[in-house]
Amino acid sequence: MFGRRKKNDSVKDGGAAEQVVDGTEADDRDNADADDSGAAAPRRVNLPPAPRPDGPWDDSEVMAPGEGRVDLGGIFVPGVEGMELRVEVAGDAIVAATVVLHDSAVQLQAFAAPKKEGIWGEVREEIGAGITQQGGIIEEVQGPLGWELRAQVPVPLPDGQTGAQLVRFVGVDGPRWFLRGVISGQGAVRPEAAGVLEQIFRDTVVVRGEGPMAPRDPIVLKLPNDAQMVPDGVQTEDQEGSRFSGGMGQLERGPEITEVR
Repeated sequence: MFGRRKKNDSVKDGGAAEQVVDGTEADDRDNADADDSGAAAPRRVNLPPAPRPDGPWDDSEVMAPGEGRVDLGGIFVPGVEGMELRVEVAGDAIVAATVVLHDSAVQLQAFAAPKKEGIWGEVREEIGAGITQQGGIIEEVQGPLGWELRAQVPVPLPDGQTGAQLVRFVGVDGPRWFLRGVISGQGAVRPEAAGVLEQIFRDTVVVRGEGPMAPRDPIVLKLPNDAQMVPDGVQTEDQEGSRFSGGMGQLERGPEITEVR
């Protein structure tokens, strides 16, 4: 299944994580951050991209990226039985895709990056700073996908109080691109249960293109050619029974788009 919604429309299914990342990306174009004294804060040195023997893949590294994957233009997302796939919109552009599988989800978003530098170390630092400024808690750990941030992000609850959403930020630097994943739901509450989501991230193929792009510009996505809209309010039994745990509530849905194969 495909669902389409505007970015940051929902906190419950990862919007809080998106807001944190968006807030830091808005500052990424500054040459240096300043502390309270006005002095420039030190920034992490960007190293060359590390080898990716297990993916994610550049389109030049895969002979048939469309086999077993959904073509979203800028990325090819692996298909998994029972998954729901949503696209996320910023203005008129589709900039992210979220795979929902049972009680977990992973948001995938690809960005342009410098030719000879990886940016995940620096981005990770900025995401962490944004979360702690909001009163959240972060832990930087070496996970199955490399260095990642495990975070407790503050979110408003229906009763007006503030709760915490558990989120994992993962990332991999590729040739002139960077792929970020945001894992939520049970995959963040119990990281050992996120094996399928992690494999989806590894098997994703990024299509950077040859055109000029500024570092950190999102790689724009598109809907599959054979996608169809489903009227609002139409849900399957699997959708109605899918819930996140950890205080995240039921997934909110906009118009659904069903892939026709």
